[in-house]
Amino acid sequence: MLSKLLFVALVASPLVAAHGKVAVITGDAGGNTTALGIQGGIVPGPGKNSVTEVDTTVFNSKKALSNGLGKTTGGGANTLAGMSAVMAQSGSVLPQVSNGGSISGTIHIVTTDGAGPYTAVVDPTGTGAFASGTEATVTTQVPGKNGNIAAPNQRRFLPRMLVKMGLMKRAKNVNEDYPFSATIPAGTTCSGTVGGQSNVCLVKLVNPSGAGPFGGVIAIQMAGAANSSAAPAAAPAAAAAGTTTAEAAKAGKAGAAAKKAKPVGAKFRA
Repeated sequence: MLSKLLFVALVASPLVAAHGKVAVITGDAGGNTTALGIQGGIVPGPGKNSVTEVDTTVFNSKKALSNGLGKTTGGGANTLAGMSAVMAQSGSVLPQVSNGGSISGTIHIVTTDGAGPYTAVVDPTGTGAFASGTEATVTTQVPGKNGNIAAPNQRRFLPRMLVKMGLMKRAKNVNEDYPFSATIPAGTTCSGTVGGQSNVCLVKLVNPSGAGPFGGVIAIQMAGAANSSAAPAAAPAAAAAGTTTAEAAKAGKAGAAAKKAKPVGAKFRA
């Protein structure tokens, strides 16, 4: 009788994928970002899976250390060019990470196969070459087992048993946020260029779901590096220096007194 009941329940349940995505990540030295493919507030939290899952990244390989940026159902294949859209949402300062520092933020579990545990892989080349990347140490983990978590209406005996057996691979809306953090290996040097930013690393955050895996790819920079994001702040100083040089040249033509100006002061202003 139980076997018949299980069979009926199995046939009635849709065996399709569920999702979890990276909502926001910050660096321990400032800055923030979201993942490639994220569409922001236009994607609802609760609702039908076809509506809530459109900006969740799905990776091709089940291995965390595997190349590629993944894809979403709403936007297709993720590309490095998409980082410009990411920065338009989250701002021009990527997460800044100190040497041996960390990233932290929020993983949004969309549906039941989007749970933890999550792995973080750092690609210092900023190209998506995660197969040769380095795993970061996860310090705050998203709950779940093998990427699964029970939705509220799957916590009764029969649905819970089907989920535990791996027979119900889905698929109820969870719509819950969980904190996540990871320590970036000390000595990491970033060499990528994305979204107009230099010295960028990519970090892949991915769960082990058999229906995915799911997660996202973010960009970070190491604090203190000569990042291009710091260039605008230096521009006013350069402009001021140019004005001072021009004024000094004009003063030099005014007479011999200008030629006797202290050279140390002239150097400093230039």
